[in-house]
Amino acid sequence: MSYVLGYITADGCIGVSKDRKKHPFTLNITSVEKKHLYRLRKALKSEHKISRKPGGKPNFFAYQLQIRNPITTKDLINLGILPRKTYNLSPIKVPEKYFPDFVRGFFDGDGTVYIYNVNKVPQIKAGFVSPSLSFITKFDEQLCENLSIPKKTIHQTTDKRMGRKMTQYTICFYIDDCEKLAEFMYGNNSTLYLSRKRRVFKKWQSIKRRHYIKQNYPSKIGWRLNEKVPA
Repeated sequence: MSYVLGYITADGCIGVSKDRKKHPFTLNITSVEKKHLYRLRKALKSEHKISRKPGGKPNFFAYQLQIRNPITTKDLINLGILPRKTYNLSPIKVPEKYFPDFVRGFFDGDGTVYIYNVNKVPQIKAGFVSPSLSFITKFDEQLCENLSIPKKTIHQTTDKRMGRKMTQYTICFYIDDCEKLAEFMYGNNSTLYLSRKRRVFKKWQSIKRRHYIKQNYPSKIGWRLNEKVPA
C-alpha cells in the first residue's frame, strides 16, 4: 500500500464526484502503462473499470482507473492526497519501514532514469519531479538521510503541457548515488515495480562491470539552463 500511495502521489488524484451525496470523491489513477494499472487495481482489491482516455499529444492515449469508494478516498485525504493536489500537495508521512516502497511508487510515477555518455564515458542519472516545493523538499531530506548522502539541490523548471505552463521542482542523483537509490528501492525484493525502469539500473551494472572508468566530470551538466531554487 505504501507503493500504491507513492504512485498515487505522482500519477493519481482525488476528484470531486458529480454524485456528491453517494460518492463525494473519486480516486483517479492515470498511466500509459496499462498492464501496471491492472497490477495496482489488484493490489487495491478493486474490480473497477480501466478506461482509455486521450493523452496530451495527437494519437497518444493514456489509461485511467477510477475508484468511487468513500473509505479509500477518505483515507487518502487523511494521508494528504487532497483534491487539486497539484497545487496543494504537502509532505506525506510514511513509516520508515515502508518508505522504500513509497519512494519506488513515486519513482515509477514521476521519476526518470537513463544512461548517457560524457566524453564517451557512460554515466547514469535518476531524478524525481513534483509541482510542490514543500513536498519535494521534505522528500529530498528524508530520502537522502536514508541513503546517507547530502541533500540534493532542488532545481526549478517550467513544464509546458496542454498549452499551460507549470512550475516543476526536480532533484537528481548521479552514478554512486543512483546505485544507492536502486538498492534502497528494490532491496526488499518487492514484486510491484515498473520493469522498464528497473532494467536501466540493471543495465548500468552490466556496463560498469565491463568498461566503466569513473571520471571527475561535472555531474550537473545542463543544469545551468535551469533556475536554482534559493535556499
